[in-house]
Amino acid sequence: MTKRKGFMQRLLAAPYLVWAALFIIVPLIMVIYYAFTDKNGAFTFDNFSQIAAFTHTFTLSIWLGAVATVICLVIAYPLAYIMSRMKPRHQRFAMMLVMLPMWINLILRTYALMNIVADTGIINTMLSFVGLPPVHMINTQGAVVAGMVYNFIPYMIMPIYNVMTRIDPPVLEASRDLGGNFFQTFRRVIFPLSLPGIVSGITMVFVPSVSTFYISTKLGGTMALVGDIIEFTFIGETNYNVGASMSLILMAMILLCMLVMNRFTDGDEEGLIV
Repeated sequence: MTKRKGFMQRLLAAPYLVWAALFIIVPLIMVIYYAFTDKNGAFTFDNFSQIAAFTHTFTLSIWLGAVATVICLVIAYPLAYIMSRMKPRHQRFAMMLVMLPMWINLILRTYALMNIVADTGIINTMLSFVGLPPVHMINTQGAVVAGMVYNFIPYMIMPIYNVMTRIDPPVLEASRDLGGNFFQTFRRVIFPLSLPGIVSGITMVFVPSVSTFYISTKLGGTMALVGDIIEFTFIGETNYNVGASMSLILMAMILLCMLVMNRFTDGDEEGLIV
């Protein structure tokens, strides 16, 4: 019976293993191959030496991704806490509101944000209506960060909310019975127990923010992040080797970030990233 059960489990996992091999392992091998070869297929490290010219781009990408991640955390944490304390029926409705924008394509969401922050967009139109001068927001770093926050904040809310819903109310009641006020309960009970969700949310927002390219193209004007450089290198110049080397370095940086963030968790399943 045990052998039959094990065979059925392997059989059910077979489609995922095939999918992972075709769309995760094989592309990763191709990226590594192109990163360490030239256009003739010869082994070389020259691709990585060319990346030194894009040090500012890497720094800018990490900076904007970090700023967007912090903003998402500041907004998402109290919202996730409020949602976790709602009645179940209200929680489902709040979750629907959080996830509803994700049903719309990222391109359409970004275009909608462009119409909001453009020089002749909704915000400046409202400012002009009340007699205030217009504010230039489009094609700035602030607009790019706003686009990251707008598109990725559900990825911060979800893991924090999932962890907070697992905090037993008797634990909070015990803290109050022992004389702890709200701030003491938050510092000693709520925050430590929600830390795995925070770590997961930070990673789920920081990774796509650093590697994004479409948001920066539409909201940043001529601003180029790592994703833009990789896209231009791959598609514009068809230089797969340099593009692959940049992708490999970005992948290593993100993996290092994920490993460091995992140090702040206690090994719970909710906080486990790698």
